[in-house]
Amino acid sequence: MPTTGAPTNWAGNITFGAARVHHPASLDELRRIVGSAERVRTLGTGHSFNRIADTSGDLIRLDRMPHRVEIDPGGSRVTVAAGMRYAQVAEALQAAGHALANLASLPHITVAGACATGTHGSGDTQRGLAASVAGLEIVGPEGDLTRLSRETDADRLAGAVVSLGGLGVVTGVTLDIEPSYEVAQWVYDGLPLDRLADSFDEVSGAAYSVSVFTDWYSGSGVVWLKCRADRPGPPRPGQPWLGARPADGPRHPVPGMPTSHCTPQAGVAGPWHERLPHFRPDFTPSSGEELQSELILPRGAAPGAFAALRRLGGRIAPVLLVSEVRTIAADELWLSPAYGRDCVALHFTWKPDRAPVMDVIAAIEEELLPLGARPHWGKLTAAAPGDVVAGYERAADFGRLLREHDPAGKFRNPYLDRLFPLGRGLASPG
Repeated sequence: MPTTGAPTNWAGNITFGAARVHHPASLDELRRIVGSAERVRTLGTGHSFNRIADTSGDLIRLDRMPHRVEIDPGGSRVTVAAGMRYAQVAEALQAAGHALANLASLPHITVAGACATGTHGSGDTQRGLAASVAGLEIVGPEGDLTRLSRETDADRLAGAVVSLGGLGVVTGVTLDIEPSYEVAQWVYDGLPLDRLADSFDEVSGAAYSVSVFTDWYSGSGVVWLKCRADRPGPPRPGQPWLGARPADGPRHPVPGMPTSHCTPQAGVAGPWHERLPHFRPDFTPSSGEELQSELILPRGAAPGAFAALRRLGGRIAPVLLVSEVRTIAADELWLSPAYGRDCVALHFTWKPDRAPVMDVIAAIEEELLPLGARPHWGKLTAAAPGDVVAGYERAADFGRLLREHDPAGKFRNPYLDRLFPLGRGLASPG
């Protein structure tokens, strides 16, 4: 039975307008709900900050679907229930001696939701989370079940993984896996932003996964280095480096927040899934009441982007909680923000004050969109839909894929209509 009451997203800045919210407990029940609905969207953990998951029709949550963690005999892939959180998948993989290559900063998010919006972790050689998808199981508009695999549907799968929820309800995801490994995490305070710009390759290449936190105003940042035990790491871990000094205690990305919420630091090695995320799955991540935006740029644009943000630092700092710099390796997924290019990702966690925050986001995008920035699909942007879609070379192909999989628009909503109007491949500029 559908539930009543208006759900909100994780941050509380969005109240969904669904007429009904469903929690199917089986594939057959899910297929019946989809087949009989006029309009359907799927909601994961609600960690998007815009209306990508909203609908006036039926909203489906997969949190009561049976868990699946099926490792193939060769140990190179796992098929999981799409509504499972990464923390749940990671724990099961670790217990079986396996691992994912990368994780986002939050292990709380669902596999399907993260992949559908192009969510990523960090690392010069690490692609976004969706790039590890080798297969999908999707319930279509008539309740029909479609399976796509890398072996038989490579191009279609490349279009379907980062789908913005527009192709149907994803019920199963097959992921590439590898043997388990350990990671040690080091934190450094006081990296001069001049050094970040001048030595960006050295900073971002210093560990398997690297994040730099700053406010773009104080002139320095805090660096988190996540070092795989079986890969090269910092030349002298725990020693001063590039003008930065080892942290004298645990750190939280947002200054003043409880460090107990974060994964272990100080170079103490542990399983991959307990170090690659910034936050522990049993605590509320980040600050809770916040807004977020993110821009993903070609890696070569990093120095110019850093300079622009420092010029805007006086406007950014008063409404900012923290900004994070990460890197992403190129992939071939049509709507991935890293499609066709190695990237630098500039993330912003804002105070929950929408009007002044949107003014600052608009000022940032005015500087960075001309440098090739692509806004994160699940976060806030002031950019016009046409300007967003214009940054994707395969956008017209994705528009055709939408029409092919969902010709009547059952899985559409205003968010998707603005980007890919029904009947056309691309949104109109502006």
